[in-house]
Amino acid sequence: MKIGVISDTHGLLRPEVLPALKGVDQILHLGDVGKISILKELETIAPVTAVRGNVDREGPCAKLPETEVVLVENPPHASLYLYMLHDLKTIHLDPAAAKFAAVLSGHTHVPNYFTQKGVLYLNPGSCGPRRFELPVTLAVLTLNRDGELTPQIVYLASPSRQ
Repeated sequence: MKIGVISDTHGLLRPEVLPALKGVDQILHLGDVGKISILKELETIAPVTAVRGNVDREGPCAKLPETEVVLVENPPHASLYLYMLHDLKTIHLDPAAAKFAAVLSGHTHVPNYFTQKGVLYLNPGSCGPRRFELPVTLAVLTLNRDGELTPQIVYLASPSRQ
């Protein structure tokens, strides 16, 4: 199973995003959507779950939840729970104690991932307007047959491209 993870589109769905997500089973948007039409366009690829970010203050995007828990079914292995929020600094729980397999967050526009106390923390970076000299990225989470999550950062544009 493959899950597309994106964040910080800020109202811009770059043309490179849809081809990069082709073949994923689900898409998770980690906030700062900017325009609800972006989620509708992503739904042409796979089902979408989204949370709101700090720029999603008005209109339909303001009605998105602040956090979300996504259940990833993995028969015959145990199911995995993924915790979604926009800004990791606002987390109000212990993901390891809550038995989450991963915490997915955006906000910083900096793509990275690490594991702490057995929980994967993933920030896909931003695939919206370029910010500073940061890369334009998204992530793909692959759930293998053994029930393990493997993250991959996907670079969409070179630093010289807007």
